[in-house]
Amino acid sequence: MTTDEEQIRALITRWAAAVHRGDLAGVLADHAADIVMFDVPPPYEGIRGIDAYREVWPPFFEWQARGAAFAIESLDVTAGADVAFAHALLRCGTPQDLAERPAQRLRLTFGLRRQDGRWVVAHEHHSFPEVTGAE
Repeated sequence: MTTDEEQIRALITRWAAAVHRGDLAGVLADHAADIVMFDVPPPYEGIRGIDAYREVWPPFFEWQARGAAFAIESLDVTAGADVAFAHALLRCGTPQDLAERPAQRLRLTFGLRRQDGRWVVAHEHHSFPEVTGAE
């Protein structure tokens, strides 16, 4: 039997692999119907609901298909009885982006809840640190 932390780590790892493959069904799996996501591109007030979440991925998949990376470098998980959070750093960008800013990482935060006996992502937040030129 796996611990909650291991289950959540596996869920996020599967999600990231699905993002990298451009697998929309895999990206949507394990997300709550009322997901809230704050992302790098607009809308800056975030998206709400699984239908809106579904709509943001195809343009990202098109960009990524041109050679962009999307790979987890670190992932930390904290789980309680019914809620959990996780944060990760990812290499995300085109080869040119990564060459120009080799230290830049995409920051991800996940809020999860236990729903019907399984973990689901209820909140996602994606961000890049502000680039100041002094990397």
